[in-house]
Amino acid sequence: MTILERLEAAIAARQGADPGASYVAKLNAKGLDAILKKIGEEATETVIAAKSGERASIVHETADLWFHCLVLLVRQGIPVAEVLAELERREGRSGIEEKASRKDSR
Repeated sequence: MTILERLEAAIAARQGADPGASYVAKLNAKGLDAILKKIGEEATETVIAAKSGERASIVHETADLWFHCLVLLVRQGIPVAEVLAELERREGRSGIEEKASRKDSR
């Protein structure tokens, strides 16, 4: 298993645990809006870290952001494998081409 798969499994296992004993359970108990707010906060902190140029801070904040995105994916019932498959599908394509193709299909 990859680290993303292990985290996904841990998050899924903790999702319905005692909110007093698990951060993931506590966040889930607060609802989707709390998870989305946390992702927004972590995204902002990642941007601030990137602006600072401090490598360790960028790594730390990006890990926080990814973790909270995984919490969202588990809550929404979307497997990590599905996101990885989408990234694989895009691999080797121009970002401009990829973006244009999404506009055509929506």
